[in-house]
Amino acid sequence: MNMWQVDFHELYRRHLCRHSAWGLNFYHFVAVLGVYTSLFGLALQSAFQPIGQGFVAAVLAAYFMTLACNVPAKVFMVTLLVVFAVLAAVLFVPGFLGRRDILPAWGHLLLLVTWHRCQVFQHRFYPDTADMSAFEARYKKGFALFVLLAVYELPLLLNFLVYDHEQPAEIRRG
Repeated sequence: MNMWQVDFHELYRRHLCRHSAWGLNFYHFVAVLGVYTSLFGLALQSAFQPIGQGFVAAVLAAYFMTLACNVPAKVFMVTLLVVFAVLAAVLFVPGFLGRRDILPAWGHLLLLVTWHRCQVFQHRFYPDTADMSAFEARYKKGFALFVLLAVYELPLLLNFLVYDHEQPAEIRRG
């Protein structure tokens, strides 16, 4: 499992084994937007503002270079648009969660954990899963898979919600 060289279509087929319902993908998307908002808020609230901004820029550059090499161009463009929309909201919307005087750093940490737990909890309402044994050898559970999915989750969700949501689940899984 190499985060820098991913077969996006294979990873997407794996994603659909547990995330074939539109509602689950939508709620996961909302939670991912919350996670990104908290991460941006935390990074931009650092005691040394230019360092926080530089850190966000460096992480985003690495993130987008990784995605550009591994996801379809149309998914990459939508991901780029969504990430920059969230960042713009954190930076420019008056009174939004990224403002230091509105929400302190510990609040962003608390929200970060809360958004992640919401994602896990949503599976109780959408329990359908398909056989994932075809992916077990390549995608072993553990920290590496967690990081891989954290990097590619937004493009996977956007691929489903924007481009693939109308196909029957049987076709997507095949």
